[in-house]
Amino acid sequence: MINPAMGRQQDIKIPSLDLRRNRMASTPNPAVWETVSQNITARHSVRGYLPTPVENSVLEEILRIASRSPSGTNTQPWHVHIVTGASRDRVIRNVCAAFDSTPHRCDETIYRHLDEEPYRSRKRSLGKALYGLMGIHKGETEKMLAQQRRNFEFFGAPVGLFVTIDKALGYGSWLDTGMFMQSLMLAAKARGLDTCSQGFWVNFESVVARVVGWPESERLVSGIALGYADDSFPENALSSERVVLEEFAIFHE
Repeated sequence: MINPAMGRQQDIKIPSLDLRRNRMASTPNPAVWETVSQNITARHSVRGYLPTPVENSVLEEILRIASRSPSGTNTQPWHVHIVTGASRDRVIRNVCAAFDSTPHRCDETIYRHLDEEPYRSRKRSLGKALYGLMGIHKGETEKMLAQQRRNFEFFGAPVGLFVTIDKALGYGSWLDTGMFMQSLMLAAKARGLDTCSQGFWVNFESVVARVVGWPESERLVSGIALGYADDSFPENALSSERVVLEEFAIFHE
């Protein structure tokens, strides 16, 4: 803008749209808090889906929202490989065949769930509640294996996502990718969709990588089943327990 009195251009600072949005976001809003808290609380792992397809435009919207997740120095280390239709069926067919021949296979243990307290009790409590809803009892190995196999069918979900990360990246980028996954699942929930994060896929990572065809430089972090929940599955009623705040939060003053 030219100021005739001064005969030169003046810089006029106008708050950017992002800055204005940040100012709005920093103002307490009970309605927003209620919506966000309900969405986080309502999200849970769904293990039975309707065959109803999900439009690609909806998936793209969810992924764009999730991409706003934080990452160290904005590296955005996540990659997402989405399988639907024939590609989904091809993954299911190949991995289920591998599971049927070697159900206890593990390509590499990247998820270490310590079998010590308090973690052991929490894990056992979840297993007892989940299998109890499905009428599967201790010692019924065949039924347990059949339920495990359903992981590799995405529990019937029409959409499967494989979240990968470059092998060269360290722990910080894995944390970033976990935050991205949470954002993705919350965005899906807000669109009326349900999800289940599935670390179990890493047991057959080499098979999945070959069938999907991601670069050699990437490795699998987790699978995610996505679709519309089928409430006829009793396991979908499971609401896993959470420890009380005092057990995990320590305030230092």
